[in-house]
Amino acid sequence: MDQDLASIQEARDTVLRAYDAWKVWSHASQADVDRVCAAMAEAGSQAAERLGRLAQEETGYGVAAHKKLKNEFGSRMVWQSIRDLKTVGVIRQDPDRRIYEIGWPMGVVVGLVPSTNPTSTAMFKALIAVKSRNAIIFSPHPAAKRCIFEAVQCMALAAENAGAPKGLINCLQQISLAGTQEVMTHRNTALILATGGSAMVKAAHSTGKPAYGVGPGNVPVYVDRTADVEKAARYIVASKAFDYSTICATEQAVVADRPIARLLAERMQAEGAYFTSPQETELLRRALFHPDGSMNTAVVGKSAAYNAVYAGFHVPEGTRVLVAPLLKVGKQEPLSHEKLTTVLGWYEVDGWEQGCETSIALIQTGGRGHTQIIHANDERVIMAFGLEKPVFRILVNTMGTLGAIGFTTGLMPSLTLGSGGVGGSITGDNITAYHLMNIKRLAYETLTPPMEAFSRGEPPSGPSPEEIEGAVQQVIKDLLESKNTY
Repeated sequence: MDQDLASIQEARDTVLRAYDAWKVWSHASQADVDRVCAAMAEAGSQAAERLGRLAQEETGYGVAAHKKLKNEFGSRMVWQSIRDLKTVGVIRQDPDRRIYEIGWPMGVVVGLVPSTNPTSTAMFKALIAVKSRNAIIFSPHPAAKRCIFEAVQCMALAAENAGAPKGLINCLQQISLAGTQEVMTHRNTALILATGGSAMVKAAHSTGKPAYGVGPGNVPVYVDRTADVEKAARYIVASKAFDYSTICATEQAVVADRPIARLLAERMQAEGAYFTSPQETELLRRALFHPDGSMNTAVVGKSAAYNAVYAGFHVPEGTRVLVAPLLKVGKQEPLSHEKLTTVLGWYEVDGWEQGCETSIALIQTGGRGHTQIIHANDERVIMAFGLEKPVFRILVNTMGTLGAIGFTTGLMPSLTLGSGGVGGSITGDNITAYHLMNIKRLAYETLTPPMEAFSRGEPPSGPSPEEIEGAVQQVIKDLLESKNTY
């Protein structure tokens, strides 16, 4: 109880401090904003290796070198994507419609940060919040609170040294559910930016505050008979092995067109994929998931060799991912669900139509609104997948891990990927700075009102003298009758 009280008090104090800083920062010029953000991005990039190593050591998830790359993405690449974005004063104008659009900050933003991508997510959220002239408070996952605090401090110190008010970027240290709930529901909190598990996102949406939440990803990758099979194999294995599959857009199941399935499997094996036997597949089911269907966090972000030994079997040296051949999709097959570790499902289908059906079934199993990947060279098939899938990122001939976040594609660089209405989110966009500001519109008259708008209209027609006399007589009668009842 004392921990909860300390956490609640810290949350209240931090919101007030952030709110005071925001009132100053909300009047910053575009030059001030850009100077501060540039300094933050440089500081994050310089600390990328140290923070990546710290994140891996504290959480036990992933690969330090990969986390370094994600930190560089969350700082330098994110900044490059928003550097020219106007967020102060008149940000756009339409001379023909005579409309001026004016950027307006939200206020105090609360950023919930997961343990799977802790430091990169913190740097990314700090940048997009400050760029849009908001203050931000981070509530870190307890399993990553030290590395998240270090990342936030890195960005905060850089911002203050460049001229931002103290208290603009904050991180809670007394971590509890009560404290997180307090900071999310505080009267001075304007918006919640939630990245993490379904429970965290649901809690953010239930506060009554505006919230951007990210749903789970259960990303299928369909490999068509027209695909560059060697490239597809190389990309799929590398993407699934990247940071041991801690990014939610990582491939979760391969859907292989039967004419190229055998070749794809061979090429994936050459890249370090190990295809499990029926007995080993059953061991993986029991190891990765609890009887209630929830994922075993002991295997999250772990290597293929670790997962194999944990499950009860051994794999050859150099194995990067485990591939489990499957036949079913849904509740009856645990391995058809999202697996935030180095395990892939494997399905074989006859043609792209069946591949489309299997992909949709996988998406409905837990990745509604998130991401689909396709490797193909037939534009007709590619467009069919784009038109039919209930997701908001359809990646073509690229890695899921790096493509969905905008590293290897033209998508907006982001570490918070909206899943749209079908996934329980307000947007299907890759969240960035322009999602964290409101827009005022100054609109001039473009059309003279019609003359009818100025007409006084006909005077209302009143009752006739006879109708007035009748109404008076009725009132008198009613009064007399009511008097006789007493």
